[in-house]
Amino acid sequence: MARIQVPLPAAVLLRTQIRVRVGDINYGNHLANDAVLGLCHESRMRWLAAHGFTELDAGGAGLIMGDAAVQYLAQAHYGDILEIEMGCGDIGRSGFELRYHIRRQNDGKSIAKIQTGMVCFDYTAQKITRLPTRLADILNQAELLSDGPLL
Repeated sequence: MARIQVPLPAAVLLRTQIRVRVGDINYGNHLANDAVLGLCHESRMRWLAAHGFTELDAGGAGLIMGDAAVQYLAQAHYGDILEIEMGCGDIGRSGFELRYHIRRQNDGKSIAKIQTGMVCFDYTAQKITRLPTRLADILNQAELLSDGPLL
């Protein structure tokens, strides 16, 4: 069986740390698969908030997740501090890709690579809308350096 290969973020929009909580653990005593997307959501919300945005208003449009791909690489456990880097992939007329790399802080081990397809949405009209200029500008200003601000 061929496994998916999620590319790493080439340019960093956000670097943050999140400690694995008891609610993130499954019956196997490791980070649950659904919790990985929750960590991405928390990271995305921190990035949006740092720019004065929310998922309901990201510069003039709401955001919805149109798709997601997760490549699980290693286990994480309760109490582990995870470092999450989030960057941007392709940018389109009405949406963009966000790519995440989750690593365990104490040994640098890669835990997961994730890609989410974000779609700009007008919640009032209930339809897809264009990517706001202000949001596009921020996406295009990603740091090409490995060292960026920690949020």
